[in-house]
Amino acid sequence: MSNDSTDASNDATASQAAGSETTAVDAPAGPDLTKREGSGSGEPTVEQSPDSGTQPAEEDDFSTQRSPALIATAVALPIALVVGVLVAGVMASKNPAREPLALGSVPAPTAEGPACSALLPALPGSLGDYTTAELREPAPVATKAWQKPEGGEPIVLRCGLDRPLEFNRASPLQIVNGVNWFEVRDETSGVTSGTWFAVDRGTYIAVTMANDAGPTPLQDISESIKKAIPEQPLDPGPLPN
Repeated sequence: MSNDSTDASNDATASQAAGSETTAVDAPAGPDLTKREGSGSGEPTVEQSPDSGTQPAEEDDFSTQRSPALIATAVALPIALVVGVLVAGVMASKNPAREPLALGSVPAPTAEGPACSALLPALPGSLGDYTTAELREPAPVATKAWQKPEGGEPIVLRCGLDRPLEFNRASPLQIVNGVNWFEVRDETSGVTSGTWFAVDRGTYIAVTMANDAGPTPLQDISESIKKAIPEQPLDPGPLPN
């Protein structure tokens, strides 16, 4: 009898153990609540699955959205500096240092007279795109020149000249801002400039400039002549025989 009771008790204990093992195996997997070593906290650490869709994933999305703006801001300044350097380089290549102009002397008997002495300081520093050019010494008296920043053919003014041989009673004149001008042009093939003479100021003033210089230079020079030198009656030469 006692042996039967002992066997029954052993069978019951084995059944309970088997049931406990079955429960442990079939229980659904949950988060790992094991304390992480070195965490410094007694609270359990919850390990999140990469696919759980929790807050860390949203922060990753937000960081991804911000990245283009941050990159654009970081790149904008270097690009602006590079463009500025390139523009400065282009501007420098278009504005090389001009060499002083070497001008030959021509007969100018009244170059040191009062008319030219009054005119030279009154001339403008620039004529449209042309700015005052340096003259190589020794420079002729009562002479001024202008040239474009990139160089090229200059505009040259000479004051105190003799009456041009071509100026006579039949010469056509052009009035520019109150000053009478007579043009002398070399018809030789390949010449791209002409010379204008102011013929109503008591002394003769010559302005040599390229054909494509435009009207501004002669207009501005005429204003200076009109203010600096009083008008005088015309004195043309005789008609040719």
